Amino acid sequence: QVQLVESGGGLVQPGGSLRLSCAASGSIFSPNAMGWYRQAPGKERELAAEVTSSGTTNYADSVKGRFTIPRDNAKNTVYLQMNSLNPEDTAVYYCLYSDYHDGLHYWGKGTLVTVSS
Repeated sequence: QVQLVESGGGLVQPGGSLRLSCAASGSIFSPNAMGWYRQAPGKERELAAEVTSSGTTNYADSVKGRFTIPRDNAKNTVYLQMNSLNPEDTAVYYCLYSDYHDGLHYWGKGTLVTVSS
């Protein structure tokens, strides 16, 4: 089992920045991937960014150049640094941990990001 604890959501003005954190604990093994998905009201959940335990990253086209996903393997923590936020980034952001050994996926409870003036 893997537990995920997210933090860092909130209200931010357009053009602002916000950083999300997700700390994983439990049965953590490499190789794995951690990432952030988001779900806007009335829309399906979609990938924002992900990073493997070896450092390979993948970003949605909509966030490229604005978001980065640093990862601290020693702390089993992944971050989502979000810059130049716009109202279309408003969503609940969910952390995902994927275990490549057994193919299991674990979700966090989500943290709300609201971009509004």
